[in-house]
Amino acid sequence: MFAFILRRLMQAVIVMVSVAFIAFLLFQYVGDPVVFLLGQDAKPDQIRQLRADLGLDQPFFVQFWHFLVNASQGEFGLSLRQGAKVSRLIGERFPATFELALVAATGAVVIGIPMGVYAALRRGTFMSQLFLTLSLLGVSLPTFLIGILLILLFAVLLGWFPSFGRGDVVSLGWWHTGLLTADGWHHIVLPAVTLAIFQLTLIMRLVRSEMLEVLRTDYIKFARARGLPDRAIHFGHALKNTLVPVMTIIGLQVGTLIAFSIITETVFQWPGMGLLFIQAVTFADIPVMAAYLCLIALIFVVINLVVDLLYFAVDPRLRLGGAGAH
Repeated sequence: MFAFILRRLMQAVIVMVSVAFIAFLLFQYVGDPVVFLLGQDAKPDQIRQLRADLGLDQPFFVQFWHFLVNASQGEFGLSLRQGAKVSRLIGERFPATFELALVAATGAVVIGIPMGVYAALRRGTFMSQLFLTLSLLGVSLPTFLIGILLILLFAVLLGWFPSFGRGDVVSLGWWHTGLLTADGWHHIVLPAVTLAIFQLTLIMRLVRSEMLEVLRTDYIKFARARGLPDRAIHFGHALKNTLVPVMTIIGLQVGTLIAFSIITETVFQWPGMGLLFIQAVTFADIPVMAAYLCLIALIFVVINLVVDLLYFAVDPRLRLGGAGAH
């Protein structure tokens, strides 16, 4: 177990250093931060002084080392557009994105898994075929179109939900949450549904296909021959083994929801990291872009590590393999 965790941590460090190097290259080849800070009319002496103050006159690998040290402490300098610390901007926007992704992922899992199980156990029925048809629509329609349609129907025509913003929030230390207010839940419904639809249909189709595959295995046939009731076979044996590969997809999809909520946040003007990143790209705000890239990489690394540990805990073959290797 210790060796397994150690290997995963070493791989995570290698990944993070590689991503940090790519983020550092943004500072080298995507515009000059000195020009952004001083403007085109700056004098040569001012440019040389600022480059020295920022450490940009030092060798490439010295600059990269300083970047690594600062990044490990969560420091990415100042936003070229807003003039504020990037760490503070990310800290202000991260709760909104995390809560949106959390609500969307929870809804996708809670609804997608039962739909997939039903579609597998009741295949051929009208409801099962309806689920498959809706899943095709969910996979095929682009996210921005789903968001616009939901705004048109539920915000403009029916007036049930607001079309933009986060609503009222309360502060829990540095964390600002809208999940403790009725207005916050009122605002999060449409963007969360928009973000969850693709993930829900993906989980449903995966659970269905895995469930059908497991139901054809020999040990399920043996369980039927022993006279076990269908409920015990379906939920005690088949579903348990179905969820092992599904865990990987769910874990990666949570990271995907956080990383690629950009479109949804833009459509609904949700004040999260995705909207901040879009604004950073528009104004070539390199420190914000680099910080966003490193943070998303860290989220994926942590999620992959958690999923690997869950695999290790659920699948005894990994534990036996690890013991046999020693």
